[in-house]
Amino acid sequence: MSQNRIMGAIEDVYEDLETDVSEEEFREAVEEKVEQMGGLADEETAAMLLAHELNEGEVETVADIEPGMDEVKFLAKVVSVGELRTFEREGEDEDGRVVNVEAADETDSVRLAFWDEQAAGAVEGLEPGQVLRVAGRPKDGYNGLEVSVDKAEADEDAEIDVELGAGSTVDSLTMGQSDVNVQGIVLETESVRTFDRDDGSEGRVANFLLGDETGRVRVTLWDERADRATELDPGTAVEVVDGYVRERDGDLELHVGEQGAVDEIEADVDFVPETDPIDGVEMDEVVDLAGVVRSADPKRTFDRDDGSEGQVRNVRIQDDTGDIRAALWGEKADKEIAPGDEVFVADAEIQDGWQDDLEASAGWRSTVVVLDENTGAGVAAPGASASSGAGGSSGGRADDADAGLDAFTGDGSGSSGSSGSGGSAGTGATGPEDPATGSGGAATEGVVEFTGTVVQTGDPTILDDGEETMQVRTDETLMLGQEVTARGPVEGGRLDAEDVF
Repeated sequence: MSQNRIMGAIEDVYEDLETDVSEEEFREAVEEKVEQMGGLADEETAAMLLAHELNEGEVETVADIEPGMDEVKFLAKVVSVGELRTFEREGEDEDGRVVNVEAADETDSVRLAFWDEQAAGAVEGLEPGQVLRVAGRPKDGYNGLEVSVDKAEADEDAEIDVELGAGSTVDSLTMGQSDVNVQGIVLETESVRTFDRDDGSEGRVANFLLGDETGRVRVTLWDERADRATELDPGTAVEVVDGYVRERDGDLELHVGEQGAVDEIEADVDFVPETDPIDGVEMDEVVDLAGVVRSADPKRTFDRDDGSEGQVRNVRIQDDTGDIRAALWGEKADKEIAPGDEVFVADAEIQDGWQDDLEASAGWRSTVVVLDENTGAGVAAPGASASSGAGGSSGGRADDADAGLDAFTGDGSGSSGSSGSGGSAGTGATGPEDPATGSGGAATEGVVEFTGTVVQTGDPTILDDGEETMQVRTDETLMLGQEVTARGPVEGGRLDAEDVF
């Protein structure tokens, strides 16, 4: 093989490489490889072997990066650059430094950790919109994939289709966006959690769910911003300022870091969710449900395998298609939910329940919203009619049964619409001042009779006649499924039973 042929082959191999090694360095490495192999490989073969070594760890997209890899090389666009943080290293006099940079491509996002000297260079030299060629070591960080950067260089010729700052509604959010401003309603808030970072510092994180007329999104607040979640009440209208979009478990999330904020605003914002009919749910589906609470069991505590204590509460939710038991886990078991309340349950997983019935499991990724506590008025459940058990509320809007949760709006004060008389959905009676009742019974001289099936025992006992429910206060021992008639005066939507037969 001629020398020119060999030199041309080495040049072809080098041109196919994605590397910051110069061609001269590559040719010197080829000669060293030939010597190492004792003549078992010529220059062309040695060049191909070196190319394989240099390309090892190269991934096509950010989505291809896995925490178990030793080292990866990839392209990503800078979304945001965090602040320089210092920390004490154990046994060393000099403080460590770190900067977190959010980066993304069209497939996913990743956090880049720049350390010490590189950290200072990142703060000074990196800007959102730059495309970087990165080499580093991936790991599974607290809030997702993280790469500890060994080397990063700007690539002015590469293009990555990730928009920065666009989108002002939930449904317009896309992977990798930064400088995002979105207005919406706070649907649910969670407490602040702490965690230990690899650099020895303590991190803090909290979440809340934001909804607007186009959908909903989970908002994640980091460190100093985490306390903001505890200051917001469900139903408050807010604007997320300078957020950035990441992906977690297949869903987009809106993150708020050092440069972002969550401000309360005076604005009318609608939240109009799309919900699934209860009679159509299937095993292992993740669904959104809305309806009226037919019964609510007391909270139960239990011991986990790791020795910690957990808690759960079961409630039964009904819409105009059927009913289902929902298991509320953790902090959600503490929510003040009573029969007759109208609720919205998002991201519940359908599982096997008691006696092989399907059950909606609402865990940490789920959302449970009690509508009355946010709007001050009863709201017909999505798809329910005002005459059904899901929508018959004396404080609701019987003339707008198909409104779904359209009335779940915010005006900066955390409430909207006019509150009705405060009655619960499907009480079955209007109280002693108005002896007229629903289809469940008759009243004379302020005394109401209601006949129904016991769907909850205890205080209160709940009777259901198939169309309406009635809360009953009684000392009688009743059993689930038993059909009884309760007679007595009604106060505050509850029948104080003088006779049960």
